[in-house]
Amino acid sequence: MDFTGSSYEGDQKYGRMDGKGTYTFPSETKYVGEMKNGMFHGKGVLHFPNGSKYDATWENGIAKQGKFTFADGLQYQEEDWDYCDGYDRCFYSERCNGLRPAGESQLTDRHPPLVIPDGCYDCGDGFYDPSSRVVTSYTGGFLRNADDAEHAWIVRTCRKAWNQGVVDPKGARTEETSTFSI
Repeated sequence: MDFTGSSYEGDQKYGRMDGKGTYTFPSETKYVGEMKNGMFHGKGVLHFPNGSKYDATWENGIAKQGKFTFADGLQYQEEDWDYCDGYDRCFYSERCNGLRPAGESQLTDRHPPLVIPDGCYDCGDGFYDPSSRVVTSYTGGFLRNADDAEHAWIVRTCRKAWNQGVVDPKGARTEETSTFSI
């Protein structure tokens, strides 16, 4: 575990994870639950750095049955999923709390949205720097290196720092305006 940057706190048997414990990955993702013979086995929850979680029943390191809950409390449903489809693009918080008044529309599910570092993108679980191709958590920890497919998706679809507003010649930050035609 020292070699990979992971850590474990909990019960052991014959020098292996066995019983209840917490396994922490280098990405700050944590598994909290039951272990057997060095593997996730039984009931356990993966807690992701962005606040989402995957609660599952594990068998020899493989999730056999589980449910994913996003950081905002929305639970993923494999069937009858009606969230964020072509007909309803509301954020989950807007479904729970209602839409914001005209002129104060939400850019993300968080209000106010996080400030994106210069030259970076907000890719949902952290910030992406296209020059280094690294995704870091919102708290600054390393999450992953983006492959070509993820890089293309982020650059094509995610909110970027230079869309957050414009600076007028006097140095005051103002809201960016756009013209839309239908």
